[in-house]
Amino acid sequence: MEKASTMVATTGAVDCVIAPLLVAMSNHTDVLGQMRSEWRYVGRTSHARASLDSFRSSHPDLPLDGARDLRDVVGALEVSSGRTVIERAAIVRALLESAIDPEIHRALLQTLIPGVVSICRQLRFGDGIVDDPSEAVAMALSFTSDVINDWSGESRQYAAPDILSAARGRLRRWLMKEKEARRLIATHDQIEIVANDASPLLTRLQNLRGGQYDRLAALTYARVFEGRSLRDVATDDHSSPASLQQELRHFAIKFLL
Repeated sequence: MEKASTMVATTGAVDCVIAPLLVAMSNHTDVLGQMRSEWRYVGRTSHARASLDSFRSSHPDLPLDGARDLRDVVGALEVSSGRTVIERAAIVRALLESAIDPEIHRALLQTLIPGVVSICRQLRFGDGIVDDPSEAVAMALSFTSDVINDWSGESRQYAAPDILSAARGRLRRWLMKEKEARRLIATHDQIEIVANDASPLLTRLQNLRGGQYDRLAALTYARVFEGRSLRDVATDDHSSPASLQQELRHFAIKFLL
């Protein structure tokens, strides 16, 4: 699956945020349940407490009385916490300012989960474009994390809606690319149409031969220019047609479109 560019400020943060999402997408697991389950532990660690101490020192005016760790900070952002809309907005704004810290980044992502679900609902969870709604959710979480990384250190009055709006735009563009890739790979008739005007595509494939993506370039060539069926190509590749189609679609999105 194509990653949504660099996710957070450090490689370690990339691993802790992105890797579980990619695994969830490939296994069709409950992405949101996995995130919430993970957070019950992550938000209480010594790292989370240390990050809260630093965060509190940088933002002494925030209404965080009684917070012991980052789980408590996320809890403070719930409507039931008793804090006003303005107070909750101030906390989110400060979290974005400090999001270069991977623990703070993770806390901000956690508190935005309801909003992420909302933008997925607006885009119908990629219905008709992706095979499983969890894939759209996982990508939306990835893009939200990406936006947090891009904007970390900034001070935004409307941080939460701004982040979610940007993530929605990225998710929508990704879904459009997925839809176009399906046209490119899905059926023999569609592929023949592409091949009639395929010199740029052929050039890209030739440039990818002999390198890291030689296998996928060769398989795409077989589908597009030789007109071989997905089942025949998958048989020669010793892979299932469904998994190979997904691989080719993601390859097309990343390198050919």
